[in-house]
Amino acid sequence: MSCISVISHLGHSFIQKFINETFLERWDIQLEDYQVTLVWTIVVSIFSLGGFAGALIAGPMTIRFGRKKCLLLNNIFLMSGALLALTSRAAKSFEMIIISRVLVGINAGISMNVQPMYFGESAPKHLRGAISLSSAVFTAFGVVLGQVVGLREILGSEACWQYLLASNAVPGLIQLLTLPWFPESPRYLLIDRGDKEACINALRRLRGCEVQSSELDEILQEQAETKGMRPRRPWELFTDRSVRWQLISVMIISSAMQLCGNDSIYFYASYVFKEAGISDDKVQYVTIGTGTCEFTACIMCNLLVERKGRRFMLMGGFILMTIWAVVFTIALSFEHYISWMPYLSMACIFTYILSFGMGPAGVTGVLPTEIFNQTARPAAYMIAGSMMWINLGIVGMIFPFLVSELSQYCFVPFAAVCVLSALYIGLFLPETKGKSLSVITREFHKLNFKNQDKNFESQPEAQYQLGEVCHSTAL
Repeated sequence: MSCISVISHLGHSFIQKFINETFLERWDIQLEDYQVTLVWTIVVSIFSLGGFAGALIAGPMTIRFGRKKCLLLNNIFLMSGALLALTSRAAKSFEMIIISRVLVGINAGISMNVQPMYFGESAPKHLRGAISLSSAVFTAFGVVLGQVVGLREILGSEACWQYLLASNAVPGLIQLLTLPWFPESPRYLLIDRGDKEACINALRRLRGCEVQSSELDEILQEQAETKGMRPRRPWELFTDRSVRWQLISVMIISSAMQLCGNDSIYFYASYVFKEAGISDDKVQYVTIGTGTCEFTACIMCNLLVERKGRRFMLMGGFILMTIWAVVFTIALSFEHYISWMPYLSMACIFTYILSFGMGPAGVTGVLPTEIFNQTARPAAYMIAGSMMWINLGIVGMIFPFLVSELSQYCFVPFAAVCVLSALYIGLFLPETKGKSLSVITREFHKLNFKNQDKNFESQPEAQYQLGEVCHSTAL
């Protein structure tokens, strides 16, 4: 995700100049400003299209290759994209940058689906949220890192922009060197491949001790419940009443993550910072603070999610974002009348991003792992990821029109999204903290089949008890 901040930082200078020079050298055509902007818009927005494609192929890849191999194979897209970006300047081809953006978008789409799935399936129940959330923590860290290396003093100069675009190959290389030493998802090994011994070995390596029999029993119970069932396809989930509210929840919360206006607040950041009196040459340093805010908030969410629960973090994040959106609108309305209002606007940017990182940024990616079983989980992530990328593209297209039509009130629609999302979570989303899949499924069953099936509630529940150890000889 660091490539988003990198491409945005370079956007209005070096790459646009490169596009213009390429047209002039090839066809002796001097592009008009609107034509350069059009090509630039394609370069920026094509990333979302790649992300959407990545979300769609992530499910089949995880089923075919497993979670770990899928992440490793995903680096093919990243390395290919980085190579194209690196050589685009020498080849004098802006088309290579566009293709690079598509490939890196595919990589991001797959990663954002598979990483929380892999972490969630590998984590013990009482730490599932925190471990799954670590994916969001490092995504936020990538944004900060991209902002730092994008400084003019490092790689953000005209001579180095191609190296900056290719710098996302570095974390990919680190993953290629380290991930092979980690085990595959234990749930995938047992439920999808039916390899109990490999599952036990993976659990032993992950836990660093003998396997808790209750943890293995929980996975075996899920295996028994899905025995004979093939992996579900996305369209099958839409017709399955037993997962209706799970699917609705994932679609609404995944959409709200993009429609809440967090990405749009970055659009306003430079303008607000300049209004507050920060000079143009210093804005790039202050902008790093926005990424640092999200990174810090994600760490705080990681520490709190297992104590406060998913519903609390999500609702709290959306409610706080609503408050800051209202304050931000007021500050923008009076910035030319009250001298200190630009500083309030600047504070709202940081608090808005902090609120986003404390809830929606991390918890959203955890939900499909917790509320869907093994056969439906890849399809659920495909749907959730698709909603994220589609809505990211929608916001990117309509936000300039919101700014031109609504002016200082452009964040009112985002405030409405945040309010409605908080209400939905409070009314319909069960808490999943520390619960087994069977317990979570039972709670959703009450929503999916109201007053219809009382027998479901009497099914036995697998309890997680610390201290029961299952030695390999006993298994």
